[in-house]
Amino acid sequence: MLLTVKGKNVEVTESLRGYAERKLGKLSKQLAEQTRVELELAVERNPSIPDGHVAEATVWTKGPVLRARETSADMKASIDLLVEKLERQVVRYRRKRRHEHEWHAAPPAESAVPDEESEMTIVKTKQFTLNPMTPEEAVEQLELIGHDFFVFRNAESGEINVVYRRRDGDYGLIEPA
Repeated sequence: MLLTVKGKNVEVTESLRGYAERKLGKLSKQLAEQTRVELELAVERNPSIPDGHVAEATVWTKGPVLRARETSADMKASIDLLVEKLERQVVRYRRKRRHEHEWHAAPPAESAVPDEESEMTIVKTKQFTLNPMTPEEAVEQLELIGHDFFVFRNAESGEINVVYRRRDGDYGLIEPA
């Protein structure tokens, strides 16, 4: 496992780096040797946020990219919570890979139309590569990262698509017309 530890508004001491390496080292038993893991530790500078110690990790596996984020009042506790969440994701990922033949297709496409227009402010921007995959693989990625939607390049059409989790627990697929 190739671990990179970064700090934002916090100094990553050798003690903290060693603690993170020991805890995330548990994952190396279940992941390939060359799996890249990036851990970002941050302290929120807002006094109204009691749990300002943030640990966020990204794990690049041979298949999906796993992500987790945890906050608490102590950085080591955030790392502990983060490792627990990642362990669950890795176990779920490995189980799904073993039982891939049992996978069911995503439900038919449905359009998403916002109810009303409102003024919005973009507070964070993320960039990522769009790997070609099927909608079923995109739903699997969505489950593994724990988000409500997932953007991907459809392997069949080459178009950018979005899968999303519906309120009823099913999934939707958004395709360009």
